[in-house]
Amino acid sequence: MSTGNWHRARVVARSLFAWAACLAGTAVLAGGFPDKPIRLIVPFPPGGPTDFVARPLAQFMGETLKQQVVVDNRAGAAGAIGADFVAKASADGYTLLMATVGTQAINPALYKKTLKYDPVKDFTPIALVAAAPITLVVNPSVKANSVAEFIALAKAKPGALNFGTAGSGTPGHLTGEMFRVATGTDLKHVPYKGSAPALTDLIGGQIEAMFDPLQSVLPFVKAGKLRLLAVSSAERSSVVPDTPTFAESGLKGFEATAWWGVLAPANLPPDIAAKLNAVIDRVANSAAFRKVLEPRGVQVLGGTQDEFARFQKQELVKWGKAVHDSGAAVD
Repeated sequence: MSTGNWHRARVVARSLFAWAACLAGTAVLAGGFPDKPIRLIVPFPPGGPTDFVARPLAQFMGETLKQQVVVDNRAGAAGAIGADFVAKASADGYTLLMATVGTQAINPALYKKTLKYDPVKDFTPIALVAAAPITLVVNPSVKANSVAEFIALAKAKPGALNFGTAGSGTPGHLTGEMFRVATGTDLKHVPYKGSAPALTDLIGGQIEAMFDPLQSVLPFVKAGKLRLLAVSSAERSSVVPDTPTFAESGLKGFEATAWWGVLAPANLPPDIAAKLNAVIDRVANSAAFRKVLEPRGVQVLGGTQDEFARFQKQELVKWGKAVHDSGAAVD
């Protein structure tokens, strides 16, 4: 299911969900949860696209719950370190994961031997929060003003162009690999430990290009420090309406979307899960939260636990095939 269809489908069930969430929330309130701060684990360094979604979410969740929600960055191994930390945490609702398409749908296909967590069995789905397209950005010194010109440049200099990403197994990495295979170009992947250090090197000219979600690159594009060539969504982004999609740029059917959701360890008590879901869905549908994310090209989602679970399983199949078809591998 695409993120657009997801958004339309969830509206149909909203009235029933709101009624059920109300009942569940009433029951949970009697239990006193939460009575201490909650940790929201971000499995990437500060300053990246996941951080951008997680920090306002934590703030608004805290305000709604009347309890602090602390963002805890635990980076490494394309998010696998942070995800594994949450998978092994107590299932009491006080440790949550700001999960990504990378940690829950891409990593299982890339890390066939070394991944220490099961993306489905080791977690309790809480809510899908947001989604955004992946972008191709280049340093202004690169003599390419379009995808076609970038492809031509790459083919003229095989192996000479580097593309940076937030790390092996991230959406940017796999999108870059899909791009490389689709275009027949010889591009060198340079993985970083997060978007922020990769962007620093891109702006400084140490690498020529980067694949990363729109919200992390947009400020630098607007400031003229980076040139945006394309977005990976099926349709153009409303915040950069003059930028074509990859499909419009000649790569028919090319689409890749990054997404973020909240998970808890497996076997979380249903009443706590229901309350967390109701709170996150309420935040996701608030004007204040949308005001923060939407101007940066992030689509706010929300929805039920079951919807998120079904969506993740579909994404596992989709991205597993994409990894296989691209030939990308980490171990």
